[in-house]
Amino acid sequence: MSTTGASADPLAALGSLPGVAESVESVRKAVDRVYGHRVMRRRSNEITSEAALRGARGSAALSGADWALEEVRRRSDFGVDDEARIMGGALRLTAEAGQLLSIWRQSPLRVLARLHLVAAAGGGDEIGRPRQAGERVDEPLVELALPGADEVAGRLEGLSGLIIAGSSAPALVTAAVVHGELLALRPFTSCNGLVARAAERIVLIGSGLDPKSVCPAEVGHAELGRAAYLAALDGYVSGTPEGVAAWIAHCGRAVELGARESTAVCEALQRGAA
Repeated sequence: MSTTGASADPLAALGSLPGVAESVESVRKAVDRVYGHRVMRRRSNEITSEAALRGARGSAALSGADWALEEVRRRSDFGVDDEARIMGGALRLTAEAGQLLSIWRQSPLRVLARLHLVAAAGGGDEIGRPRQAGERVDEPLVELALPGADEVAGRLEGLSGLIIAGSSAPALVTAAVVHGELLALRPFTSCNGLVARAAERIVLIGSGLDPKSVCPAEVGHAELGRAAYLAALDGYVSGTPEGVAAWIAHCGRAVELGARESTAVCEALQRGAA
């Protein structure tokens, strides 16, 4: 989807797509339920920490490292093989995202570069910058046509401009567009899925929809499954109103499932079972 157009606020215009307003309202209610839980008043830091762990596990699962939650808790070495490196990257991103909120609205491209640096954790000169012409992309789970480096640069600038300018669009819409654009563009040579989902989380937190980061959309994306995720992404990339609306709705459902996960954690804590 192009992020440019005649509208002065193209993100806000997406809010009028069929079904988007209903998704936005459903997400708001799901988030409100978590924040209204009595456990959140006393133990919100525990809920945030648990949501971070579960969100990292979900994001890694979508990138090919589908580990049980207890395995993630148990492991301390995340550099021994490809799956371990993916999981380590997801965990590092979750820890880093909250430190970048103040920078996001002023310099989103700087934040994206930092996210890639954290996720990839390598020493090559391709780490922490958008890919250049001729560079390969290691993102085997996303099989869409790969835009050229010039198109990537232009669309990243367009997306950055929209974020810096601000929008009246609901947080869900902005988060879904940021997520979708980054997956469609795959601007880095690796770890684009991890970065895209971390950026979605930054938007949801920074917008005030989920300020304590207790509604991990990554959990929901993983629960809905990779096939549904990629099918919804196909709709976004198509650029049709129906396809974009379906992607936004998919992202909304993921947030709702993340909220449900944290509600269950609250209930377990209330019962003294966790």
